[in-house]
Amino acid sequence: MTELTLDPAWHFAVIGDPVAHSKSPQMQNAALCELGFGPCYGKLQVAAADLPAFVAAARKQLRGFNVTVPHKRAILPFLDRIDPEAELGQSVNTVTVEPDGSLSGASTDGYGLAMAIRERFQLEVAGGSFTFFGAGGAAQAAALHFALQGARALYLVNRTRSRLEALAAILARANPKLELQLAAPGDEARIEQFLRASQLVIQATSLGLRPDDPPPFRLELLKVNPGLRAVETIYHPTPFRRTCEAFGLPVTDGRGMLLHQGARSLELWLGQPAPVATMRRALEEALCGE
Repeated sequence: MTELTLDPAWHFAVIGDPVAHSKSPQMQNAALCELGFGPCYGKLQVAAADLPAFVAAARKQLRGFNVTVPHKRAILPFLDRIDPEAELGQSVNTVTVEPDGSLSGASTDGYGLAMAIRERFQLEVAGGSFTFFGAGGAAQAAALHFALQGARALYLVNRTRSRLEALAAILARANPKLELQLAAPGDEARIEQFLRASQLVIQATSLGLRPDDPPPFRLELLKVNPGLRAVETIYHPTPFRRTCEAFGLPVTDGRGMLLHQGARSLELWLGQPAPVATMRRALEEALCGE
């Protein structure tokens, strides 16, 4: 197996491929400095072939690491323990390196979104109704967390039917009482029905990352529910976010989710509360510097 050497100053890190865009180091290092640890969180691009070498190095040196795309599922075989939510969703974004070098995996993505909407909209997941556009990555983790936390209804819209049905099967196992309905992006009648019945819509596809991306659905449909609130998981302004603002719908972007999932990761590693206000300031500064 190829050996991999980590920066000796690191106690924590985020890995992905790519990972250069990640703002986690700025956010986490601000917190770690406030807590007296110093700037000991790094980021490392790890190709799939190098994942075994990274894990071997992490067991020896790190106290914990975050995992982003495309490794949230690929990391699972390397873990010694996985919490039940991450096991059910087959997605891990937070790994704790125990003192004996064993690895414990968890997912904080869904928690991060739940905390973000509580903070921004004073909206609780339990008993709520939500429409998700997208069924991969963070959308899957968030939808599963919502199901486990007692959401009343989840409406899922995605291009790939097989992925949608696989996610629906997981959600049904997690919460047999959950109202669960599925649609394709072109099924405007069902999407309108979903939006009318929802308290919140979450745009969790990658559409909007590029300037010429089409919207995830016909955005005029957002007008059907004046009480609707919205989350755009992409940080920069997108057609979805701008349309919500133009229609007067309360909307927030993905930075709240990033903040709170990162804070929860830190709490899992350190066993103490994260300085969320400090992390928020650092994240805002990092995003403003782009």
